[in-house]
Amino acid sequence: MRRTTILLAAACLLVGAAVGCSKSSGDKAEDCATALTERTGGDSADTPTVSEAEKRVDALDTTLADMVRTGYEGVAKDAADTVEKKTKEGGKSRPEACEPLSENDYTVLLMAKTIHGLGWTDKDGQFDKLRMVKGLSD
Repeated sequence: MRRTTILLAAACLLVGAAVGCSKSSGDKAEDCATALTERTGGDSADTPTVSEAEKRVDALDTTLADMVRTGYEGVAKDAADTVEKKTKEGGKSRPEACEPLSENDYTVLLMAKTIHGLGWTDKDGQFDKLRMVKGLSD
């Protein structure tokens, strides 16, 4: 009986610790975004969720596609090359805080933080194509 009680108490402690220590996916993304700040530049307060990061990256993709369609292939290529270079520099090794994320979530957070680090976002963290063009001309 005593052995059963000890085993049940230990199991309850383990379950309680696991529940108390687990983080939400939003917390994991925030931790990863914070860890990526040093690698990508920008503000450590820029901690987008995965869905916010996806919106930022999608806005860049849409802008680049629109630029190509309207005859600005050179500028679009410069922007894509700039993001790719900075993303590769920032993603050489995956920070420990990013390990719990899927490869897709990590990549989109890395790209979103890169866009922010390049100064291509507004005060609300949204992609800003005018800031991108200005940044490319500097």
